[in-house]
Amino acid sequence: MAFLTLTAAAALLAGAIGAVAGFGIGSVLTPVLQLRHDMRLAVAAVSIPHVIATAVRFWRLRHDVDRRVLKSFGLMSAAGGLTGAVLQRYATAPSLSVVFAVLLIFAGVAGLTGLSERMRLGRKAGWIAGMLSGALGGLVGNQGGIRSAALLGYDLSPARFVATATAAALIVDGARMPVYVAMEGPRLAQNVDVLVVTSVCAVIGTIFGGHALKKMPGALFRKVVGVLLVVLGLYMFSRA
Repeated sequence: MAFLTLTAAAALLAGAIGAVAGFGIGSVLTPVLQLRHDMRLAVAAVSIPHVIATAVRFWRLRHDVDRRVLKSFGLMSAAGGLTGAVLQRYATAPSLSVVFAVLLIFAGVAGLTGLSERMRLGRKAGWIAGMLSGALGGLVGNQGGIRSAALLGYDLSPARFVATATAAALIVDGARMPVYVAMEGPRLAQNVDVLVVTSVCAVIGTIFGGHALKKMPGALFRKVVGVLLVVLGLYMFSRA
């Protein structure tokens, strides 16, 4: 019961953060589930509330998706996500988490200092960033930070930023989830209570967080994303 309460609170927070920043569900929930389960099961389990809450967020923001960015970024994210999910059992070394953490810290600092506003990703760079973020998502279940870091290089309003990040995340989930279910299906079935609680709470957090996004100015939004990226990077570095 105590573990269910903790995961419910984490899912509420994760959903709210995801609605505002475009990432956070996997980043917050995965470490919590790792308190009781191994990494492979934790990543697979988080993908279920992640895809449900992301679908809700996408439906609410579907009209704000930047289709130009999504064509290059989102499709490559899906390819990376599928590849990462397949390779997950072979490539979960701590060194990967260190690289991931350093990239997040750099992206967060770039957002806070204004460097990201001077960076603009072309089509080729968008493909690379999309592939990288998707692959990391498939491997360690935390592609959102890298995805948002990469999207800071595009000139997007807060609503377009979150909507496009959400659409890309949904594509990645569609690519990686069948692999997770195939590998961890029996163990997922044994944890239905956790999956239901986290899914419901993540959706509730997403709905409430969406109201905050509508009121947030663009400059403040970029600072919030920058701070969250730095905090997430430091946290992952400490765990690695």
